[in-house]
This record gives sequence, C-alpha cells and structure tokens, in this order.
Amino acid sequence: MKHIFLNLKRFDIPKEYGGVNSIAPVAHWGACIVENTQEALKKYAGDDVEFAMYFPEAHVLGAAGALCPDSPVQVGCQSVYRDDTAVGGNFGAFTANRTANSMKAAGCTTTIIGHCEERRDKAGVLAEAGVTDTAAVNRLLNKEIKAAVAAGLSVLYCIGESAEEQEQWQEVLKEQLDTGLADVDKSKVTIAYEPIWAIGPGKIPPDAAYITKIGTFVKEVTGGMDVVYGGGLKVDNAEMLASIPVMDGGLIALTRFSGDIGFYPEEYLEIIRTYMGK
Repeated sequence: MKHIFLNLKRFDIPKEYGGVNSIAPVAHWGACIVENTQEALKKYAGDDVEFAMYFPEAHVLGAAGALCPDSPVQVGCQSVYRDDTAVGGNFGAFTANRTANSMKAAGCTTTIIGHCEERRDKAGVLAEAGVTDTAAVNRLLNKEIKAAVAAGLSVLYCIGESAEEQEQWQEVLKEQLDTGLADVDKSKVTIAYEPIWAIGPGKIPPDAAYITKIGTFVKEVTGGMDVVYGGGLKVDNAEMLASIPVMDGGLIALTRFSGDIGFYPEEYLEIIRTYMGK
C-alpha cells in the first residue's frame, strides 16, 4: 500500500501575523483544503493508496465536516496526549491537552506523532527540568502512540536524526523505533523518516541511495513496517521517491518554497499526480 500524508503544521496563520495562509479565511481554512482536493483524489480509488491530512486542532471539525460520503481523505490531528478519558475513570480533566478520544469524537481517524518539531519541543521541556536521558522523549511518544491506537486512530510515527547524530544514525533510529513502538500494535502504525539534518533552506537533501539505505534499515528493525519519506515530498523529488521500491510513500508540507510560499491545494494535487504517475 502507498501512503501520501500531508502535515499542515501552522499554515493556517494569515500573512499579516507572520504566517503563510492566503488560501482561505481562518474559519474556513480546514474545510477549504478538503473541499478542493477530495474530488480529484477519487481517481486513485483503485490504486491501493491512502491520503491522510494532519490539521492543527482548531481545524479538525471544519475539515471533518467537509468530507463527502465517499471521500478518500482521512482527517487527522497533530499528535495526542499520553493519557485519556475512560468509562468509569477520568472523564475529562485534561485542560490544555488534546486527547485521542477527543480527536476521534471530532472526526479524526489518524494522527501524526513524533514529528521533529514535537520531539524538539519535548526535549526542550525536559532539558528545562534537568532531564538528560535521551530516551525520555521516545518513552513519552510511546505513550502517545498507545493512547492513539486505544482510541481507534492510526498513527504516522516520525523518526529521524539531527546533524549531530548523523554518524550514529543506526543507533539513534533504532532507539526511536524500539522504544517508541514497544508493546504497540504495529499494524496501526506507519513510519515516516525525517532526515532532520537536511531539512531547511540551503540544506542538501538525501539522494535515492541514502533513502533506500534508511528504508531498508527501518524495515529490517521493524519486521517490514511501511515507511515513507518524511523529509518533504515535492514535485521536484516525487518521481525519484516513487522509484524507490523500499519506500511506501511520502509526507507533504509546503507546496511552494519561494515567492508566495505556502500550501496550495492545486499544487498538492500536482505533487500527487507526479508521484502516482497520472
């Protein structure tokens, strides 16, 4: 199966506030993206491919509400809290936290966990508390994955190494996989590889040989789990990524990286056409 994921980060913020949103008013932003992509995605119905979109929490209701009855789009949220409500237990004392049950009730079917930006945030909080155990972040993410699966959500679990960690990439990625996936139903999880060292302006992205090496390693460590390229699926690299047998898809973020940068539905569809070859 192929997987095309879309992480919309905080692309909802208007330009006058320093964001990149120019496609729709904030109140309609999530619905606008679904409405302007789902019909075109129906042509891939026979291709064994899934399309999941991860929205900031404020837009989940609008995005889910815009789904047509036979929409190929899965609406997802950007991570979940490590604890949740339970019948006969905690009924909602989670102020400021986004639980998996709340997102399931809002219409989500999937979530993205462990994105490098989430990892950096958690590591920063732990560092403020004096925690230097590098596996602590992975243990927290493991709890999030378990909470998501328990709520009935599928998970895109992101792993990756920084520039400082690149020489030890095997140890770093194995720790993220072993600890993050401990006692998890792996059938509910897809892996996304983020080469953190290569993400950002002026950075050189990995080539097909490097991506193949990483994808092969992930499959060996996990027993054959699906793995996608999380360093940014774009028009420029879509054909190359589609040609790598060991990789099962990609993660899209921005669609335009110069000029009027941002996310644009028509450019998202162009990336998919290029990757799928039609």
